[in-house]
Order: sequence, then C-alpha cells, then structure tokens
Amino acid sequence: MQSAAEWAGRTLPVIWLLGKTGAGKSSLIQALTGLSAARVGNGFEPCTRTASMLDFPHDLPVMRFLDTRGLGETGYDPEEDLHACDKGSHVLIAVARLDDPVQAEIAAAIAAVRKRRSGTPIIIVHNGADLLPQEQARFRARAQTQQLFEKAAGQTLPSIETILLPGQVPASESGVDSLITHLAGIMPDVALLLAGEERRDAERNAFADVRARVLWYASAAGASDVAPVVGAVTVPSLQAAMLRTLGKIYEVSWTRVRMTEFTLALGASAAFRFGASYAVRQLTKLIPVYGQTAGAAVSGTISFAATYALGRAAAFYLHRTQLGLAIDPEELRALYTDALRRARREGT
Repeated sequence: MQSAAEWAGRTLPVIWLLGKTGAGKSSLIQALTGLSAARVGNGFEPCTRTASMLDFPHDLPVMRFLDTRGLGETGYDPEEDLHACDKGSHVLIAVARLDDPVQAEIAAAIAAVRKRRSGTPIIIVHNGADLLPQEQARFRARAQTQQLFEKAAGQTLPSIETILLPGQVPASESGVDSLITHLAGIMPDVALLLAGEERRDAERNAFADVRARVLWYASAAGASDVAPVVGAVTVPSLQAAMLRTLGKIYEVSWTRVRMTEFTLALGASAAFRFGASYAVRQLTKLIPVYGQTAGAAVSGTISFAATYALGRAAAFYLHRTQLGLAIDPEELRALYTDALRRARREGT
C-alpha cells in the first residue's frame, strides 16, 4: 500500500490557479469542492515563496490546488511556481474579474507558462458577471481580457463566465458546471469527483460520503497500472484495500459468505471481463515502444474505471447489507456497468 500511495502522490492532478488578489480564486475552490471558506483558508500549505497548495480531499487526496499569491507584486517571477507543479499533470485556470481591466500580470504569467510548457491546458474564468449588469459592457470587458490572454498564450483559449460570491453556495447558473465540463476532457478523475452524483435516495447519499475514497483508490490503481508489471501487484492490492476500507465505513465485515454473495451478485461476466483482460494488458505493456505508450495508457484507463466501478458496486452492496435489505443482482450489475461506462468515458 505504501508503494501504491507513492504512485498516487506522484500523479496527483494539479489545478493551478492564477489571479490577482480578490479575483475569486478561493470562492472558485469553495464552489468546486463544497468546502467552507475557513477550511479552504486553513487547508493551504506553502510550497514556494509565493504559492501554496491544497490537497482535496484532505485525508485521501485525489487532486491538488496550487494558488499563486505573488501576482500583482513588483518583481514576481513565476519560474519557481512553474517548477512546483512540473511533476504532475495539471491545468492552469486564470481567474480575472470582469470589472478589472488591468490584467497584465496574469498575461505575463500565461506567456511564461506557454514558453516553458507549451502543452499546458489553460482555461479562463471571467468572474463577477453580476458586477457588470449591462450585457454590452460585460461583453466588451470579457472580450478585452480574453484577447489579452489569448495573445499571451498564442492561441484561442476556452473560457467561462462565473458569478461567485464569497461564502455563498453557488447557484446553478454560476458557471461552475461549465468549468467542470471543460475539466472532464483534461482530468477525468477530478471531474468525476467535482461533478458529484445525483442524490435520489439514501444509498446515493451514503455513497456521496465515500465517493472521494473510491476515486482515490481508482486513481492510484490507474497510476500504478501504467508501469509494466507493477500493476499486477498493486491493482489487486488496492482493490482489496478499498473493499476493506468500505467495509469498515459501512460497519459490515467481509466474511467469506458475503464476499461470495457479492461476487455472485456482481456476476461472473463482470469479474471475467476485468480479470481475463488483465494478463493481456500486462503483456502489452512489455512490447517495446508500442507497449510503453498505447498499452500503458489503455491499461491505466481500464484499471481506473474497473476499480471505480467495483467500489461503486461494493458501496451499494454494503449499504443494503447494513440495513438488512435483500440484494437485487440485476440492480447491482446495472450499477456496476453504469459506473464502469461513466469512468471509461471520462478517461478516454
């Protein structure tokens, strides 16, 4: 487990927030995570002289926010901050208030990012749509800032408009959902975490409380399975650890009888679909050149999706077992298949 945790830690997706003081970066984090202002403020830890990081969720992180606080100060150099997020896949989100046309510092930082790492995805968040109630004024302000940032990046950049009020739960029209949609194409595991799941009943409410843990194990499994042979050991270990963790949370022991019941209810086809292809994927990764790229990428995606789906199905089984309710095999299999489809769609 320690090795797997190291794999996960090395590959935490990083969302790097750039914006002047008061642009709405903290409010954006609150809107994405549901954390209170106090928890966001207290959760950041320094990682450079001018930047701090926040791992989310705190106990088993699936993602990391990197907040640069030096923008707007004389002599700010983003080089150290660039280096701080070099080791993980990441996306840069530039946050600018619509009523603040002075954004030269942000543009300079975007240009520096593009020069050093041309492939870094960049999303522009135009915050404070409520501050410019007149549509034409808002359009002009957004176009001016967008043009400045795109000139710095040397290309067209995706953008959204938000209304984020400090300390308030974002409304459905706040623009946060649009941001998550953009993130889905860049960071599928993060998008699954932030998008949440429709809460229609008690079981879904219960799963919402453990969802981040399931995603942590799924992300760790996907990361470790990219390397040849390593995944053959770590993926089954991570899945077993996930099942044990869920059992403790739901206060249901995984006895031999229950494990058999769960496996039979899930169906041999589901277990076979993952198990039979596992050896093939491991062998594919050992093929020179091809295996180190295509095979590894496919393997990581499948392991992420299969682990997430397994956790989703296990949570359903444990919830009903905890309440003494019968298990409907068809419902369990449908839930597993849907979770597998969602996770694989996001990860491709």
